[in-house]
Amino acid sequence: MKKVLPVFLGILTAIGGFVDMGDLVANAAVGARFGMNLAWVVILGIVGIVLYAEMSGRVAAITGRAVFDLVRDRLGPRAAALNLGASFFINALTLIAELAGVAIAISLVASVSYLLLVPLVAVLVWLVIWRMPFERMEQVFGLLGLGLVVFVVAVVRIGPDWSELLHEATAPKIPHDESIWTTAYYAVALFGAAMTPYEVFFFSSGAVEERWTSKDLAIEKANVLVGFPLGGLLSLGIMAASAIVLLPAGIEVEQLSQVPLPVVESVGKVGLAVALVGIFGATFGAALETALSAGYGVAQYFGWQWGKYVRPRQAARFHLVVVLTIMGAALVALSGVDPVKVTEYSIVLSAAALPLTYLPILVVANDPEYMGDRCNGRFTNLLASIYLVILLLVAVAAIPLIIITKGGA
Repeated sequence: MKKVLPVFLGILTAIGGFVDMGDLVANAAVGARFGMNLAWVVILGIVGIVLYAEMSGRVAAITGRAVFDLVRDRLGPRAAALNLGASFFINALTLIAELAGVAIAISLVASVSYLLLVPLVAVLVWLVIWRMPFERMEQVFGLLGLGLVVFVVAVVRIGPDWSELLHEATAPKIPHDESIWTTAYYAVALFGAAMTPYEVFFFSSGAVEERWTSKDLAIEKANVLVGFPLGGLLSLGIMAASAIVLLPAGIEVEQLSQVPLPVVESVGKVGLAVALVGIFGATFGAALETALSAGYGVAQYFGWQWGKYVRPRQAARFHLVVVLTIMGAALVALSGVDPVKVTEYSIVLSAAALPLTYLPILVVANDPEYMGDRCNGRFTNLLASIYLVILLLVAVAAIPLIIITKGGA
C-alpha cells in the first residue's frame, strides 16, 4: 500500500490535466462531431506529456527544487517573467471554468442554478488547499476522479464494431461536413489540453511537497507511466462513447450536462451517479491544481516560501496568491460567462504558450550542474526535440485558428 499511494500524485495530475472541465466537453464534442478521427491527437499528447512530465519530476527529485524555480535561475528573470505571465493567465482562465464545472456537477444533483453554488465551491477549494494534507488531497480526489472509468465501461457495454472504431482512429479523415480549419482547431485544442502547462508545474511542485529525492525516481516514473496514460485512456473513453451514441443521433455537445448521456444510455442511473462523482472529482482536482499552480509559479519566481508542506503562516504570501486567484476566478464565473467556452479558449491559448513551458524544462534536464549524471539520454533528447518542433507549429497555428473558425464554430 505504501508503494501504491504515492502514484496518486500522477493520477490526480493526469485526471486534472487530461479530463478537466474543458476536456470533458471537448472530448465529448469531438467524438460527437468527428467520431474517432482525432483520437491520434490524444495519443500524441499522452506521449508528449509523459516525456516532459518525467523530465520535470526527475529534475525536482534530483535537485529538490520545482521546475519554475529552476527556470528563473537558469534562464534569468526576464524569460521567466514571460513564462510566468502566460502560465498564470492560462491558470486563471482554467480555474474559472473548473469552479463553474464543480458547481455544475453539484447542480445536476441538487437541481439549483450552478451560479448559486460557485461561492460555496470556491470556499471548499480554498479549505482543501489550506487544511487538507497534500497526500490526502491526492488520494481523495484521485480516487473520486477514477469514477470517469464508467465511460470506458459504457463503451464496452454498448459493444461497438471494434474493427470499425479502430479503423477510424488509425486511418483518420476529415468528415464531409467539417472543414480542414475546424478539424485543425479541435486538433490543436485536444493537443493543448493534453499538454497543459500547469500539469508539469503542479507535478514538479508536488514532488517537492512530497520531498522526493533520487531514491524516489522509481515512484516518479510510476506516477508518470501510470497516471498520465490513465488520464488519456479516460479521455479516449469519453470520445468513443460520444462517437458511438451521440454522433449517429446528430447530438452536438455544448454543455457539461450532455457529457454523461452515453453512460445513461448503456449503464443507466447507477452509471450516471458514478459519472457525476467522476466529473466532480476531476473538475475539483483540476481546480486544486490550477489554484495551487498559480501560487507555486508566483512564489517560486519571487523566491518566497511556498507549499503545503510548511505551515500557512510560514508561506503566507503563497497562500495569499492562491486565495486571491480563487476569489478572482469565482467573481468572473459568477458573471455568467460560458465556462465551456472559457476552457476551450484557455486550452487553445495554452497551446500557444507551450514552447515557453517545455523548452526550459528540456534545458534544465540537460544541465549537468543541476542533474549530475541524471541528465537526459540521447533518445530522450531526440524525442523531446521532435516534440519541440511540433509545439512550435501548434503555437504558431493556435491563435489564427481561433480567428478563422470563430472558436471552432
